[in-house]
Amino acid sequence: MPAPLTSTPREDGFYMPAEWAEHSQTWMLWPERPDNWRYGAKPAQKAYTAVAEAIARFEPVTVGTSADQYENACARLSANIRVVEIANNDAWVRDTGPTFVINNEGQIRANDWEFNAWGGLTGGLYQPWNRDDQVAQKICNLERIERYRSEGFVLEGGAIHVDGEGTLMTTEECLLNANRNPHLSRPEIEQKLRDYLNIDHILWLPDGIYNDETNGHIDNMACFLKPGHVLLAWTDDEQDPQHQRSKAALHYLEAHRDAKGRKLTVTKMPLPQPLTQTEEEVDGIDWAAKAWPRRAGERMAASYVNFLMVNGGIILPAFGDTKDEGAANILADLCPQHEVVPVPSREILLGGGNIHCITQQQPKA
Repeated sequence: MPAPLTSTPREDGFYMPAEWAEHSQTWMLWPERPDNWRYGAKPAQKAYTAVAEAIARFEPVTVGTSADQYENACARLSANIRVVEIANNDAWVRDTGPTFVINNEGQIRANDWEFNAWGGLTGGLYQPWNRDDQVAQKICNLERIERYRSEGFVLEGGAIHVDGEGTLMTTEECLLNANRNPHLSRPEIEQKLRDYLNIDHILWLPDGIYNDETNGHIDNMACFLKPGHVLLAWTDDEQDPQHQRSKAALHYLEAHRDAKGRKLTVTKMPLPQPLTQTEEEVDGIDWAAKAWPRRAGERMAASYVNFLMVNGGIILPAFGDTKDEGAANILADLCPQHEVVPVPSREILLGGGNIHCITQQQPKA
């Protein structure tokens, strides 16, 4: 088993490309844990399958699954989707999988972040998480890709967005949370981001989406559509607790520039109406002492910003909401070179995330 590299991507000339850079494939993991997904994860598996099939129209897809679910996943997914055995604790490859980096010579490597289930013993969503912390290493070994291990530095892929030109966007709510890296100061965290992602400038939005159990991941709140252009989750409802969060983010973005000195263009992406878990949905989930409890009536962190850009396409969450069509139209207007494909994703949202959270792009080397 190859040992991790002892240098950093910045030292070696590797950087994280933007999501719109060409992909060689997208990675996913197969859901199964009954204390997070209702009815033995069968509705979630149907939703994950729909996402995988949508992506497979544009680029190759690899799905990692446990040994117990291997045969089931193979039967439910199309033959053109590769299924590999990867033991895991839950199916959030954006956060547990590798963050790939490339260099100008066409080589690819990866960051293997330390993972603590979004908070470890002080707010983490489940125990144990040891198999999740091995996912990135296993993917790198399968692909024969060298990796950098961020030992002593906890990070999740959903906590960062980059423009591929030196700018990174994140939230203070997540990266400065004491349940991630309490031993590191803000300047020390910024240096880790520079070292591992080879970025020069960091945009710190104050908060993420209201009631997001990841402690405010950026990929639910805002993303780059291209260098200098940010899409921001938005509500005009001043009574909504999300309104102040979005307003503060807008003020921040309007007052700051990117790594190239550009003023930022901000497009507002309206949120769906507040969505809550139903009694029936919660009743289908197993109760476990070491897993985050689901409660009927609790608001979910639904956002159209949690989409995935693929080669020529955008895989967009759809909630059966009146604003679904408007969200698709906004992205179609802003990204005319991409086909927008809405996929029903309430079942994914019930597990605590959405389409961007369950996918990880591998850039083309």
